[in-house]
Amino acid sequence: MIVHAFLRWVETARAADRAKAASVLARAYARSRIAAEDRHAAEMAMIFLLDDPAPKVRLALAEALADCEDAPRAVILPLAEDQPEIAAHILLRSSLLTDADLVDIAAKGSDVTRMLIAHRAFVSRPVSAALAEIGDVADVLVLLENEGAAISRRSLTRIADRLGHDAEIRALLLDRDDLPSDARHALVEKIGTALAGFGLIQAAVGSGRVERITREACDVATIGMVGEVTAAEMPALVEHLRLTGRLTPVFLMHALCTGRVEFFAAAITNLSGQATTRVRSILSDGREAAVRALYETAGLGRDISALFAEATMLWRREAKSGDDLLSVSERLLSRARQTGNASCQSMLELVERLAIAEQRQTARSYALIASREAA
Repeated sequence: MIVHAFLRWVETARAADRAKAASVLARAYARSRIAAEDRHAAEMAMIFLLDDPAPKVRLALAEALADCEDAPRAVILPLAEDQPEIAAHILLRSSLLTDADLVDIAAKGSDVTRMLIAHRAFVSRPVSAALAEIGDVADVLVLLENEGAAISRRSLTRIADRLGHDAEIRALLLDRDDLPSDARHALVEKIGTALAGFGLIQAAVGSGRVERITREACDVATIGMVGEVTAAEMPALVEHLRLTGRLTPVFLMHALCTGRVEFFAAAITNLSGQATTRVRSILSDGREAAVRALYETAGLGRDISALFAEATMLWRREAKSGDDLLSVSERLLSRARQTGNASCQSMLELVERLAIAEQRQTARSYALIASREAA
């Protein structure tokens, strides 16, 4: 009956007084200080207050009910969709909002609403997936920085696809150990594109050289990435590289000559359409004619397939003897120069350049580690 009196009083009370009364009522409800027989009437009163024209009244309800685990959903949901300063308390703190609620609110709400959802102490995978699909840079940055957000690998890939052009997004994604390799490579490509697009760099170096340097840098980064990819991820990375035109003869030859066996076998499997076991068997034990036929099936021309077959035979011998695998490309290049095979020589010179670029990157990393240890 007290609630009935409250409702009569609300009709004529000032906004400030209504807000104080709403706070008292909601806190009493949240702390179970209202008799059981009066709880339903209290709920009706709070639902009635949702229509109050004064934002401070609805804000008082939100502040009082945000942490209440048995608050009426009929009150919580409208408050979660109210103006941001009111909704913030519910969106950030209420455990009553389901994944479906949050996905729906994110879809209908503003960027501020999505940012609030991304700030929650725990963000489930379904909610993260929704934010990855529709979020803008600002709210996705919040999501990636939130240690309580569970983000699937698929969602990370989607973020990389949609927002990888943003430097901060790229940095946060590349810092994650769970970023899929194909998404990681796509981001590396975006970095290269971004650098190549700077007018100052083009003016200083020249557009042609910028393009070559960028491509080499991306290839070196990809080669380094290949060594860290798990066997389970390898097919997806190879397929991504095929679709983006990265499985060039130069790139494949460099992988072969530097002993990236798992990657090279996966690449030839992808390009040839042959079974993995058959490809591995031919590469490891097949005769030179069978190896060459495999490479031709993978789309390599006659001259190139012969060179790859020769490289494979050299690689086998070097691997068994324990010698430096980089000498494979050096020997091939020397032979190409002696025989005057211009096409093979040109390709192998690019392989040599790529190998040198990789060695320089390795040296930089070594020097950085050494300086840190000495500090």
